[in-house]
Amino acid sequence: MDTTSGTLDEALRRLHHSGPEFRGFLSNHGPMAVEALVRRGQAHTVHRWLDTYETKLEDVPRPLARITDENWREALGDPRRVTDWTGHFRRQVAERPWREVLAEWWPRLLPGVAGAAAHPVIRVGHVVRALAEEGEDAPRVAELAHALGYWAARHTPLPTEVRPTGDAGPTEALAALPRIADQRVVPLQGYAQLPETAGWLTTVESLGVPEEPEAIRARLTELVRAATLAYGRYGHGNPIMLVHAATAPNAILRTLPALPHALWRPSLSVAWAVTAAITSIYAADAPRPAPDAASYAPQEVFERAVVNGNEHAIKFADTALDVAAASPDGDTRALSAALNAIQLIDTDD
Repeated sequence: MDTTSGTLDEALRRLHHSGPEFRGFLSNHGPMAVEALVRRGQAHTVHRWLDTYETKLEDVPRPLARITDENWREALGDPRRVTDWTGHFRRQVAERPWREVLAEWWPRLLPGVAGAAAHPVIRVGHVVRALAEEGEDAPRVAELAHALGYWAARHTPLPTEVRPTGDAGPTEALAALPRIADQRVVPLQGYAQLPETAGWLTTVESLGVPEEPEAIRARLTELVRAATLAYGRYGHGNPIMLVHAATAPNAILRTLPALPHALWRPSLSVAWAVTAAITSIYAADAPRPAPDAASYAPQEVFERAVVNGNEHAIKFADTALDVAAASPDGDTRALSAALNAIQLIDTDD
C-alpha cells in the first residue's frame, strides 16, 4: 500500500467535506473505494477516480444537537443525527486511542449492522485495515470517526433475532437459504419479508459458531469465501446489492484483530446473519456459470475493476483478491466471481 505519497490521506481529506449519503439514501463509497485502490497498487488512479465520483456527492448535513455519554441511546439509528454522531466520535478518538473507542462501541453498534445495506461496517473495515497495517494519522483516525458515526446514525437491527446454534458450515448453510417472495425491493423492505419466509430462520440458525478465537476467525474466513464464490453463480439476481453479502463479512473479518477476543463470537454471528439476509433478498434463484479467470493474475482482475470504475466492482474485487490469496493453488473461482461482478455491474449505476 502506497501511503508515502499521502494519496490515501489526501483522498480522505477531500471526502470528509461530503456527507455519507447522497440522493436521499445512497451511500458514499468514496472512502472505501480509495482505500482499496491504494491498497491494491492503484494509488495513481485515486484522484482521477475521485474527480468523477465527487460530482454526485452532497455536502455534510447540518448538525442538530450534541451527542453525549448520557443521551446517545436516543440518537441511535436516527439518520438525521449523522453529523452529530460524527462529531461525537471525533471527540472520542481525540481523547482516547482509536482501538479503545472501537472496542467500546463495537458491541453497541453490532446489532444494527444491517443498516444502509451494511455500508457503515464496510466503511469501518476499510479504515481499520489502513489504521492497523499502515499506522495512525489524523485523516485515517478522522475517517474512523466518520465511519462509526454513519453506523450509529443508520443503526438498524434485523426484524428477527438470529442465534446460530447448529453445526452446518457456511457453504452448506448459504446454499440452503430460501429467497424472499419479492426481491424487487430496497433492503428495509427485504428485511421485513425475512420473518415470513419459510425456512429462513431455521436455515440461518443451522450455522455452527465455534468458541475458540482462531476457530472463529477460520469460520468467518470460510463465510467470506462462500459468499464470494456464491456471487460468481448467483450475482445476476442483483449485481450491485449482492456484493455486500461478501464485503460486509469481510469488513468484520478485517476488524477482528483490533477487537478483544470476547467480541469475536458475536461478530461472526452477526456477520452471518447479514450475509444470509442479503443473500435471501438479492441472490438469483438459479445459478449461471461465472467467467473463466484461469488466464488472469489477481492484479489483472483488479485492474479490470478499476477500468470499469464502479465502486461496487472495485470493492468486490478487493474482497475477491483476499479470498484468492487464501485459496489453494489453481482455484480461480474467487477471481471468476470478481470478473462476473465487473461484467454484470454497469458503470453508469
